[in-house]
Amino acid sequence: MRIAVTGSIATDHLMTFPGRFADQLVGDQLHTVSLSFLVDTLNVRRGGVGANICFGMGQLGSAPILVGAAGADFDEYRAWLDRHGVDTASVRISEVLHTARFVCTTDADHNQIGSFYTGAMSEARQIELKAVADRVGGLDLVLIGADDPEAMLRHTEECKTRSIPFAADFSQQIARMTGEDIRTLLDGATYLFSNEYEKGLIESKTGWSDSEILSKVGHRITTLGSRGVRVEQAGQDGIEVGCPEEEAKVDPTGVGDAFRAGFLSGLSWGVSLERAAQIGCMLATLVIETLGTQEYTLRRAHFMERFTKAYGDESATEVQAHLP
Repeated sequence: MRIAVTGSIATDHLMTFPGRFADQLVGDQLHTVSLSFLVDTLNVRRGGVGANICFGMGQLGSAPILVGAAGADFDEYRAWLDRHGVDTASVRISEVLHTARFVCTTDADHNQIGSFYTGAMSEARQIELKAVADRVGGLDLVLIGADDPEAMLRHTEECKTRSIPFAADFSQQIARMTGEDIRTLLDGATYLFSNEYEKGLIESKTGWSDSEILSKVGHRITTLGSRGVRVEQAGQDGIEVGCPEEEAKVDPTGVGDAFRAGFLSGLSWGVSLERAAQIGCMLATLVIETLGTQEYTLRRAHFMERFTKAYGDESATEVQAHLP
């Protein structure tokens, strides 16, 4: 499968606060919050939803196509992604704006507060998927990840017009989207990704029930944090997959992106939805054990040893045949 991933390309500025955000919040003063957190560490890392997903797919040998916009400062980042198996030829380079920035603080309970500077990402709306498809000989699936909101709408409309299967993945952008936008973005999707909180927000904003949304998409994939993931399809029993045992819990940033990378790689290999979810959960576990969204290394033997322990010999044999 030729899978294109549209989404943000950004630099992450990740900080850690040794206390708990909840201890600093006064219940009857939440309408006038004014807080500053003295953080212990600052790590500057490569990030962005689209780039993170593609990096993970590249690690799994799935040859993803990154579609997004970056600034003139992207050269070093591009070289990094190219070296890790990502096709970056469809990234648009802005002549006037810097690559986007994500600034995030994580507390002792792994809660996060973040801000995102759009920068060059605003030019993603100028990218035509047809040009991408023509360059690579057609597209089998487009994941429409968190990006410039106008770009997300335009890419979705183009997929529908050109009959290209697509996956809807609002992620961080769901907070600023209207119910009408969300209805447009998910209706007709082959896959709908969200976490548990986003699932409730999607239902609240659209006014559609869980069953109504499920009838409008091919598959609904809901990540459940430490409990794993649930995959649902209208008229069929849901599939639930747990997470492998963690060796450490270092930083949750990018865990959802890693799950998507693993799941999409499984789809590209043609394995079952359950197996794809297992691959996603294994890759997500590697990321939570690492500081930074693209700082982990996928060592084949280590990956398979842990995958076998979590999901058994039969699952491992099927997956091992596809790993580079």
